[in-house]
Amino acid sequence: MKQIVQSVSGGEVRVVEVPQPEPGPTEVLVATRRSLLSAGTERAVRELASAGLLRKARARPDLVRQVINRARTTGVRSTLAAVRSRLDEDMPLGYSAAGVVVAAGMATDGIRPGMRVATASAGHAEYQAVPGLLAVPVPEDVSDQAAAFGAVAAIALQGLRQAEVGLGSSIAVVGLGLVGQLTVRLALASGLNVIGIDLREWTAQLAERAGAVGLVEAGAATTQRVMELTRGRGVDAILVTAATPSSTPIARSTEIARDRARLVVVGDVGLELDRRQFYERELDLRFARSYGPGRYDRAYEEWGIDYPVGHVRWTARRNVEAYLDLVAGGRIAVDDLITHVFPVEQATEAYDVLAAEPRSLAVQLSYAAPAESCRQAIAIRPRRGSSRFRAGLIGAGNYAKATFLPALKAAGWGDDLAAITTAKGLTARHAAERNGIALVLPTAEELMNCAEVDVVFILSRHDSHARLVAQALDAGKHVFVEKPLALTQDELDEVMAAYHRNSGHLFVGFNRRQAPMVVRSKQVLAAGTGPLTVSYRINAGPLPDSHWYHDRLQGGRIRGEVCHFIDLASWLVGAQPTIVHARGSGRGEPGLEEDVSVLLGYPDGSTATITYCTQGNQRTPKERVEVLGRGHTIVIDDFRTLEVDGRVLRRVPVGKGHHEQLVRVRAAIAGNGSDEPDLAASIGTTKAALSVVAALAGVRMNSSHLPVQVDVSNSVGAISSS
Repeated sequence: MKQIVQSVSGGEVRVVEVPQPEPGPTEVLVATRRSLLSAGTERAVRELASAGLLRKARARPDLVRQVINRARTTGVRSTLAAVRSRLDEDMPLGYSAAGVVVAAGMATDGIRPGMRVATASAGHAEYQAVPGLLAVPVPEDVSDQAAAFGAVAAIALQGLRQAEVGLGSSIAVVGLGLVGQLTVRLALASGLNVIGIDLREWTAQLAERAGAVGLVEAGAATTQRVMELTRGRGVDAILVTAATPSSTPIARSTEIARDRARLVVVGDVGLELDRRQFYERELDLRFARSYGPGRYDRAYEEWGIDYPVGHVRWTARRNVEAYLDLVAGGRIAVDDLITHVFPVEQATEAYDVLAAEPRSLAVQLSYAAPAESCRQAIAIRPRRGSSRFRAGLIGAGNYAKATFLPALKAAGWGDDLAAITTAKGLTARHAAERNGIALVLPTAEELMNCAEVDVVFILSRHDSHARLVAQALDAGKHVFVEKPLALTQDELDEVMAAYHRNSGHLFVGFNRRQAPMVVRSKQVLAAGTGPLTVSYRINAGPLPDSHWYHDRLQGGRIRGEVCHFIDLASWLVGAQPTIVHARGSGRGEPGLEEDVSVLLGYPDGSTATITYCTQGNQRTPKERVEVLGRGHTIVIDDFRTLEVDGRVLRRVPVGKGHHEQLVRVRAAIAGNGSDEPDLAASIGTTKAALSVVAALAGVRMNSSHLPVQVDVSNSVGAISSS
């Protein structure tokens, strides 16, 4: 299918072929009929993408601080690689469209194939996988071109709701671009007295033809005219729908507001405010967040959990519904706002018009793709000769692009990258182009059944790991899966059953075992005997609330990241723990704890303490390992320095073992090694991580609030006993 994308680094707009997306249980697959380019929003996005690094940095100083902090802790080279990876991306464009439902996920309600829907948060593409709550049925009397305004109209409507004005009130709309024009018409349909203000005469006239009073901004003269229209009181509310870095729209709005009026910021404007202007009239400054309640809420958009109408009357979906009802009832018309229509194949021309034509307002793309499922592979390069190492990748997130794929190619897999698939397709296309991968496939199932793939690398979200591992093994493939191997004991049992009934190798991405500093440490410790004491401190740092690690379906940071550190401690000891103590901060449910201390006990008397903290200073290096015993003291500081018995070893390479592990994987598949010792350790690590969660749950049930111990001596062992 065709999709419109823009280069993050350079701003170029392209029409690319990507696989049709596969809708999830709470999603709807839609064949697009019309999509809307919002002039203000898309111009701003394109201009920022086309800007140099200095301007990008000025626009997002928060990201610059993150880069600086990362450079201090992980080094300049790795930080630059991560930044280049993030800039070297294709960004999907668009968010407001309409089309025909092709398929609906099992957890969607009231949506069926063949139904016309208005969609939000989906881009300019022939097919969209849309959250079910953001696919809104279109009344029969509403055209596709009018329905395509749904998401943009919801933005305007949410601004009006934030203004909290009733019948007969007066409002001013400052900025008469597309969102401003829609705000004017929705306000008029609500029985409000509307004054539209803009710097351009033609947009003021367009608002006036809709029934508002249209004014061209002229300073004091405009203020005087507003006062005349409001009997000297000023307007009850101002909606700022302009898009400019200047703070002038806000400053001017305070001059036409009545005492205790509401000022609602809808557009992207400067916010250098004069306190006196707000204080003297006790103005209420508010912000409208996109389409309405539910937007940016993962429970609403990803999981399909709606808000009860008795508690939240107007959600993102209901705002789109309200707009469609107004159009169906003839109380609002939008067709005259459309200035240009292009077929999707000419999307680059549409963006050129948007940039060059001052009077372009609502530019739309039209589509004619059939409303049917189409699972088509995309060939990026010719297929190469046969090899026993032909690799297929599932997932292409930030880790895969910045760390895993470079390590994979450095380990000798570069000529054997046969296929890739991702949930949405666009990231797979981009990764394939940048890394010489031959095929982009629509689904993970098709990749696992592809005759061109011998080894499957699973880099997807954690909740998919166990299922995909079992499927890939049953498909006769060798499998490498990023940690964690499984999120529950039942999942682990299913994986091991699949491993035993098939002949494929299985590897887990516990790469730190192969880090050069760890290998050297093992060599030093091998000369002695006796128990070890391992102390492992991790300054993990906080994650935003929206991060998928906070989703309980993904297992949390203990199963997904603390397992890494359990694994390395056990690898250094040379055994699996039989006793697990754990204590957390108590700030979240046990499986989602973010600050935790773990004590591991081993059969030979060794102990390992893992302290995982998210609240440390950002300048503190992330990882520090200290090992005492067998006559030695070893310190690994963030895998950048290795100290043995007080002496820093200079010639040991830095790194966390990604490249080295993938070299070992290739060798094992070639018959030059076995996966069983590594897999036995991975099973033990997985069980220990699950035991940490169980121990934390036990603390919650223990009235004394003392640490709870889990005995795992009967469950951690060799592959054959699992």
